[in-house]
Amino acid sequence: MANGTVQLVCPHCGGLNRVPEARLGEGPRCGHCHQTLFEGRPMALSEAGFRRHLRHDGLPLLVDFWASWCGPCHAMAPEFEAAARMLEPRMRLAKVSTEEAPALAAEFGISSIPTLALFAGGQEVARQSGAMPASRIVAWANRAADQAAAPAAGRAGRA
Repeated sequence: MANGTVQLVCPHCGGLNRVPEARLGEGPRCGHCHQTLFEGRPMALSEAGFRRHLRHDGLPLLVDFWASWCGPCHAMAPEFEAAARMLEPRMRLAKVSTEEAPALAAEFGISSIPTLALFAGGQEVARQSGAMPASRIVAWANRAADQAAAPAAGRAGRA
């Protein structure tokens, strides 16, 4: 976040947008396609979309690695969607199919699903496997994001 702005990748067109941090909760729209930047539900990301968000989006990215054949993944899907409504715009939520993006699953060593991984600053900062209700997803994600931000704040204070 530079000068109180956050760079966001549009979930619709992939365009890059700078949004004042104070206006994240006001329903910002993409400057390219004019669609909303937050929808209150997880984005379905391909491998390329995941990499673009990881590289360019200024918010933490909470990813649900899942598969279509996984019963617990289907059970957790509405819970993850409910969590998105509670966590946006503090962080972005996305779903990555391990069947459609097997290289990502291998790269991140996803060995059980569903697996939630939180990324901040382009790096994985926390991971949790197993289905959870929305309240536990929200609590875990907030705690992990706070812990990831604390060392960064300490570094900034020493600069």
